Amino acid sequence: MNELELYSIGDVARRTGLSVSAIRFYADEGVVAPTGLTEGGFRRYDVHAVARLELVRTLRDLGAGLDDIRRVLGAETTLHELAVTHLRLVEDQLRQFRARRAVLRTITRQHTTAEQVSLMHKLASMSDDDRDQLVDRFWDFVTDGLDVRPGYVERLHSLRPQLPEEPSTEQLEAWIALAEIVRDEVFRTTLRDFFQRTFGTAQGKLITSPEMTARVERHRKLLLAAQAAQQAGVPADVPEARDLAGQVAASSAELVAAMTGEHDVDRARRALVEFDRNGKEAWRPAEAPGLKLLTKYHSLVATINGTPGPDPDPDRAAAVREWMADGLRGSSTRST
Repeated sequence: MNELELYSIGDVARRTGLSVSAIRFYADEGVVAPTGLTEGGFRRYDVHAVARLELVRTLRDLGAGLDDIRRVLGAETTLHELAVTHLRLVEDQLRQFRARRAVLRTITRQHTTAEQVSLMHKLASMSDDDRDQLVDRFWDFVTDGLDVRPGYVERLHSLRPQLPEEPSTEQLEAWIALAEIVRDEVFRTTLRDFFQRTFGTAQGKLITSPEMTARVERHRKLLLAAQAAQQAGVPADVPEARDLAGQVAASSAELVAAMTGEHDVDRARRALVEFDRNGKEAWRPAEAPGLKLLTKYHSLVATINGTPGPDPDPDRAAAVREWMADGLRGSSTRST
């Protein structure tokens, strides 16, 4: 392009991809004025004006407003400053779109009333402080009057979701589900009754001690490792699987011993080996409904936080136990 050459508005439109009416509009709005006019009053543009119009088109495609573009072209602000400001706006819009997508995907999977749609959108758009307050109110209700070792209630309060700055749709959907259940009266009451029954005895209070809490946490991590291995397709009869199942059995025996004084690893191994998939719920204590709700809470928090969590699906959980049982059976066969 010759720098001294002047181009008609039609030529400029072809070079920039802008319409003739758009070029006229930018001239009338004082964004990019024509370089000059012919004797007949037709607009002409030089190479610098064409370059400015190309920049205008790019910035408009990126969503910049006319006032911002005028400031850039007038050297009142830099392109970098405009980009930083606009990037902030785009990222905010992206967060809003993710929230809307999570709400819409939730609606398509369940029968949702108009009132629920409004609530879900509100939940998805909550601030960090609002989310913290909602979870705090939930645990305040669940642990009200709970007579346990010092520090245990604080630990329960720490089991909270930490939605990342740029959450995925799955994380937002998990947050909506979690926010709904912690507001649900039946869920809250059932879980509170579970904690009162579980920790209302001397043995229950023992579970809340720092030593037992650490043991339970180690046992939880072993179960998560078994879950991950089974779901990754690791065969139950390989040494890795047999060793992991043995560690789970040994950990179970240690937990029982800490509470009763009776340490019996063989009994813990038999409890796993004799697992019956058809009677998979029989091993659970009377507080099974409360355990299920607590597992659901932990699973949703894990999804939100992007960390490993328990599988709330009973069939998949049973498959993990069966996988460990197969591993221990194979280990017993090899040892005889």
